[in-house]
Parts: sequence; C-alpha cells; structure tokens
Amino acid sequence: MKLFQHNTLAALMSGLYEGTLTIGELLKKGDFGIGTLSGINGELIVLDGKAYIATGDKKVRQVEDNETVPYAAVAHHDATLSFQQEEKIASKELFEKIENEFNSENTFYTIKMTGDFDMMHVRMAPGAAEGEAFAKVAENQPEYKEHQVVGTIVGFWTPEMFHGVSVAGYHLHFLADSCNFGGHILGFTGFSGKVEIGQVEQNFPTKSQNFLQAKFNLDQLKKDIEQAE
Repeated sequence: MKLFQHNTLAALMSGLYEGTLTIGELLKKGDFGIGTLSGINGELIVLDGKAYIATGDKKVRQVEDNETVPYAAVAHHDATLSFQQEEKIASKELFEKIENEFNSENTFYTIKMTGDFDMMHVRMAPGAAEGEAFAKVAENQPEYKEHQVVGTIVGFWTPEMFHGVSVAGYHLHFLADSCNFGGHILGFTGFSGKVEIGQVEQNFPTKSQNFLQAKFNLDQLKKDIEQAE
C-alpha cells in the first residue's frame, strides 16, 4: 500500500490554497484519504473511492471530478491489523491503544474506524483568499458536535520527523453514514466498532530494525540540517 500525497501541509499553512490537481486525478491514486478543496473550502473525505466535502455551514456533498485540491493524501487502504472495540472508549484513550499496536513510530499508517459514537466533535476550514495565513483563518473555523452518530473515521498517522509534510501524529476526518455530517476531527467519546490499521509502503529501510526502533532527536536534526545545508 503506497501513500500518494499532493503538495505539503507547510505549503497550505503558507497560504497556497489554489487547486492544482483534480479530484478525478486524485481518485486514480487512491480510494481512501483526506484533504481540502481549492480555497481551503471545507474538509475532504475520500472513502470507498468517492470524495465528499464537509463545509463550514455543516453540510456535506459529493465532490465532482473536475473540482481541484491544493493539498490531499490518499492511499488504497489495506488493513494489516484490525480489532473490534467492544467497550465504549474516548479518542485520547483509543489513540494510545492504537499506537501500542504500531511496530515502529518512523513509518506512516492508514487509520480507519467504523462504528457508533456518543459524541463527535469536528471543525471545517471556512475558505480563504490565496496568501492569507492559515493561522489567521483557523481562528474563525466553525466547530460542531453531533451526538449518537454512526460513521467512519478516515485518515493517517504521520511520524514526527515528517511534520510539515503532513501533520505529525493523527490527521483524521469523519463522515457520517447518512452523509449529512462530517469534518476534521477534534475529538470524540463513546466509540465502539471496528478499528483498522494499515502500514504504508515507503521507500525507507522498513526491514531494518535499526531504523524501525530509532529514536530521532528532531530538534537536533533541524539544527544539524541547517548547519549542513
């Protein structure tokens, strides 16, 4: 399973919001993923080969093939590990449980969770003009909570050393089964259902135990790179 990522989060954070790849082209690269549309208007959810956008007015619609993205990440999700979460659990505790299943913190993973939620808390990018700093845009992002909702979480776990390329740690979006609610996940409570984890194929030495078990000092690495380059 390979990860296809169009552009970087750092570019998006810098105000580069113009769509540069069509949804039609994106869906040829993967049937599972996240992103946003041109002008950062909403939260993109790619599930089962279809693309949906959750917008700030608390609406969800299916995206047309000719619409464009400035940033997105997709894959063909293939679970290498899964488990059934019978007892209700909140996001923080579940995330810790998932990370305990990882065989390395230096590789990417796809994360998919399907089931019932007592409460789902999301936000949506409200749209912005090209060049406007995302940190400023984020101050006005609408947030919503939905109770007793059934749906699917879609997203990725990114190693700390790739922060800036993507979001270090979890970057997850939600889509309700009813397709009338979704967004970027801020937290949830009372989840029960199926959890799937897929290890993403990368051109890294993933067969090397030295690499898989390495603990990188990222602050020192940044300093070393700046000095060397």
